[in-house]
Amino acid sequence: MTTHFTELARRAATDGQVTAQEVLALRRQGWGDGIVTREEAEALFALNNALDMHGEEWADFFVEAIAEFVLNGTEPRRQCDTREAEWLIAQVDHDGRVESVVELETLVRIVERAENVPDRLKSYVLEQVEREVLTGTGPTRDGGELSATHISTAECRILRRLIFASGGFGPAAVSRFDAEMLFRLKDETLADENAPEWDELFLDGVANYLKGFAFQNAQLDHDRALELQSFIADNKANVGRFFGRMARDVPQVRNHLGKVFGKKTSAPTIAQQAEAGEAVTDREQEWLDRMIDADGEIDDLERRLLARLVGTA
Repeated sequence: MTTHFTELARRAATDGQVTAQEVLALRRQGWGDGIVTREEAEALFALNNALDMHGEEWADFFVEAIAEFVLNGTEPRRQCDTREAEWLIAQVDHDGRVESVVELETLVRIVERAENVPDRLKSYVLEQVEREVLTGTGPTRDGGELSATHISTAECRILRRLIFASGGFGPAAVSRFDAEMLFRLKDETLADENAPEWDELFLDGVANYLKGFAFQNAQLDHDRALELQSFIADNKANVGRFFGRMARDVPQVRNHLGKVFGKKTSAPTIAQQAEAGEAVTDREQEWLDRMIDADGEIDDLERRLLARLVGTA
């Protein structure tokens, strides 16, 4: 299957374009056995690098296939280990930058769909998106264009997806790394006619970092996820018998658990954690002061941010 697939990809690359029929043939070969192999994934990258144009059918297939290989090629699913992350970076970064908007979409999609990815990949994707927002051009997959002269609506959509990605630095929440990127983008484009969505993205993102909260241990790294998966698989029968005995002996278990483990302390509720997150800590205030003072002046977006933080906007 792999040999046939790579030969199809090689032939498709000879004229710098791939037809809808060729994409369909690759899709059938690539998922005919339900698996995308590394050899097949590398053949897709080689084909993508050879294309003069990236049509919609190709872009959809490439993004899906590479994400499938990286996130589901090995157990546990929806996880990316260090070797897979380094492989992906090497494929994308062969010439020192993201080669196409299709590759940019692939990077964002992987972090967006993953339960977790290594910090090395998180940092790399953040850097590539920032670079493309400031210098990239061309159509995006979900409509609109990358622009090197201002922050476009399409770029705001990409940024929002990334900073709230489940596999990012702050799963479903904005991290300090994300917030600092938003500040850098703001400072670089103050004189530009940015899309209306940019103002709200900047305000939402930085305010979320300062006043939001994220669950501790919300992400498991690849090794821990694999360890837990193996434990469950190996001990499913024993765990079932254990809880079966507990169900039969509830009164005795209740009495003895209190003696062995002592009184259970209650963890903070979600509401309590959210309330605590609303408070801007001294460390966060110092960070904010540093970011605002970086260019020696307070601009309009920073004034609006301060007003939102104190509840007047």
